[in-house]
Amino acid sequence: MLIDSHCHLDYLDRDGVDLDEVVARAGRAGVGLMVTICTKVTEFPAILAIAERFPNVYCSVGIHPHEAESEPEVTADRLVELARHPKVVGIGETGLDYFYEHSPREAQQKSFRAHIAASRETGLPLIVHTRDADEDTIAIMRDEYGKGAYPGLIHCFSSSAWLAREAVSMGFGISVSGIVTFKTADALRDAVAEVAMDKLLVETDAPYLAPVPKRGKQNEPAFVVHTAERLAELKGVATSELEQKTTENFLSLFKKVDPSAIAA
Repeated sequence: MLIDSHCHLDYLDRDGVDLDEVVARAGRAGVGLMVTICTKVTEFPAILAIAERFPNVYCSVGIHPHEAESEPEVTADRLVELARHPKVVGIGETGLDYFYEHSPREAQQKSFRAHIAASRETGLPLIVHTRDADEDTIAIMRDEYGKGAYPGLIHCFSSSAWLAREAVSMGFGISVSGIVTFKTADALRDAVAEVAMDKLLVETDAPYLAPVPKRGKQNEPAFVVHTAERLAELKGVATSELEQKTTENFLSLFKKVDPSAIAA
């Protein structure tokens, strides 16, 4: 079985997509568990409701860097409080995005540090979004790591091999999305090839970034199988081995997830 470590089922729900069918299609494709990711704390109740609705769906709590200014300022204590729910298994997504800069860099950085503090206190993995901000992302992660270790992963990895090495050196996982299947993603594939198997996870980031051969379609958790197949080819292993290893890596990182919740 595969695990989609990062999707946005609430976005699909708002688009009128039947989530019962989405989860059923994922199961038929061999995807046994999904984590639906929070990007706005103000929308957390709706995200949590989706996780509560399906035994094999969990969620995170956090504020995307795009929303760091528009959302009410969140403290580490507030994140810790919300994360007590048994279905909340991660902190984020958080991080830095200097490509769009929908929020000022200072607001993004302050929010990022609050999320790191919550991850450190709860032991839940930090789900990091970084785009065009490699140096500042690693600088903040290292500075905060000096205050005490915390678990996490770089989600939808699309950065440099340097960032991957730095993140892995702090114990972080590297989550690979459908971008790795794109024709123009040679540099990304070279970077991913350097990452050890025991640090890899897979995700869709649905409804975005549908992998080849589903390009142009609305992404959904079932499509993570295509990313896994391409990643297995890149690593020179059987798809079944890649599935087993990424699932083991996920459960090692997301320790709050009950393995028995994985749909058979």
